[in-house]
Amino acid sequence: MGKDTLPQRRRRAREIALQLIYELDLREDLAPADALEMYPFDAEEPDVAEYAKSLVWAASRWAGEVDEILREHIVGWRTERMVAVDRAAIRMALCEGVLEHAVPVAVAISEAVELTKMFGTMESSKFVNGVLGRIVRSEGDGTDDE
Repeated sequence: MGKDTLPQRRRRAREIALQLIYELDLREDLAPADALEMYPFDAEEPDVAEYAKSLVWAASRWAGEVDEILREHIVGWRTERMVAVDRAAIRMALCEGVLEHAVPVAVAISEAVELTKMFGTMESSKFVNGVLGRIVRSEGDGTDDE
């Protein structure tokens, strides 16, 4: 469990969290606890499962604030019209980097972009990078603090 494996474990946790945040976004009747209960975490390393769960809970806890940030910064574009994977990646990155300060903002953005390359459309990574960059520049939550 060396330090060199932490980035890979965090990436795996983010992959899981992205899928669960996506599912919760599409299934409004599903509670975060129920989504987490249904996921087969027993196949994952304990620290991967723990971090994935923390990201899902953060996305749930900060949902209103994240949606407000998106409404303020996505002019002429409703969040409901965004590709669901992009929306989930943006929500996760804002929670992890800007609201929870769990990782540097640049890391949260980079990870969201990489995940959308895997799970999104051909344009997802550019869109997510642009939206998150605009929000961070506007909000003044860059990497210069903390």
